[in-house]
Amino acid sequence: MDERLLNPISTRELERRWAAARKGMAERNIDALVMQNNNDWLGGYVRWFTDTPLSNGYPRSVIFPASDLMNVVDMGARGGRRKLDGNDEVNRGVGEMIFTPAFTSVAYTDEYQAELVAGELKRRGYRTIGWVASGAMPHKFVARIERELDGKAKLVDATELVDRLKAIKSEEEKVLTRKCAEMQDEIFARVLKNIRPGMTGNDITALAQYEGRLLGSEQGLFLGSAAPLGRASRFVDKHEQARALKPGEHFSLLIENNGPGGFYTEIARTIVLGKASNELIDGFEAMREAQDYTLAMMKPGASCRDIANAHDAYMKQRGFPPEIRLYAHSQGYDMVERPMIRADETMPIEASMNFAVHPGYDTATMWTTICDNYMVEASGVGPCMHKTEKKVFEV
Repeated sequence: MDERLLNPISTRELERRWAAARKGMAERNIDALVMQNNNDWLGGYVRWFTDTPLSNGYPRSVIFPASDLMNVVDMGARGGRRKLDGNDEVNRGVGEMIFTPAFTSVAYTDEYQAELVAGELKRRGYRTIGWVASGAMPHKFVARIERELDGKAKLVDATELVDRLKAIKSEEEKVLTRKCAEMQDEIFARVLKNIRPGMTGNDITALAQYEGRLLGSEQGLFLGSAAPLGRASRFVDKHEQARALKPGEHFSLLIENNGPGGFYTEIARTIVLGKASNELIDGFEAMREAQDYTLAMMKPGASCRDIANAHDAYMKQRGFPPEIRLYAHSQGYDMVERPMIRADETMPIEASMNFAVHPGYDTATMWTTICDNYMVEASGVGPCMHKTEKKVFEV
């Protein structure tokens, strides 16, 4: 394996994925899949097929044939081509890479990648082509390919096929998922050891991100804010993290980065510089119990819709508001992937799915939540993958 690669997935695992996708394609008479991603947190389709993470908003388009090597269209010199024939250690399974300087911020380049993808699809004579999450692709990318292939090929939606394959984790993927949770436990422990009055929210989340990079993470999200007790400490991003933490105040921290190999988990806990209020402790304990309530329902074959509705009923019976956020969902290369525990989800829960479960509620004086990851096993969820104690931490 190329020594530049940071925690690559095994070629055996890639071959397992390709075989599973091609089996599903054969059952649906699909000749090729087309996908495109361009961002760190929700770029899992391309990474699942190619083991290449996405970043910086730069699009990467992939043609995955039913019986041939992949074609990749990527950022680079206009007209550039690299024949790989499946032998490149960084781009395994890729026959050819085609390059063009296309940017989502430059409107006149919107169709550059589409033109190249459409040309390859026509050249290979594919008759049935499956879109993978075309709703996430730029409109002009999709429209140009549809226009070029009108009357030449049938375009179908193959997203559901790939979503289920991604959601059910292999043994190698499970190992990497657990490593991510272990890494996040260590990140939290290091933050807990070093958090001090005077640190801004940005200082705290930057520390968490730094420690994660040292432990093998590549990408991720770190949210939180400092607030006095009696005022909500909500999850906010970096541009709202300038306030410094004072003695006696608290900080709600979400660590949602990927681990070695690129798989996501997430953990959330609250830290108090001093003694926590009864309100804060009671709120956290209530959400820990709500988490347990949801986990008890998560078994293979269970309906996500039924669990979401039961959770809302549980919350209302205890005087809490029903969820209007996404409070539980699967994770993999995508920070959020299907199935989601929501009333509009149609995919059932299956064994070997990795779920983040994070119930919470918000008032004028408090934001309280808990977040941990669990792997679904044959009879229900397994042990919590995070080992960080489930409590409000006082330092």
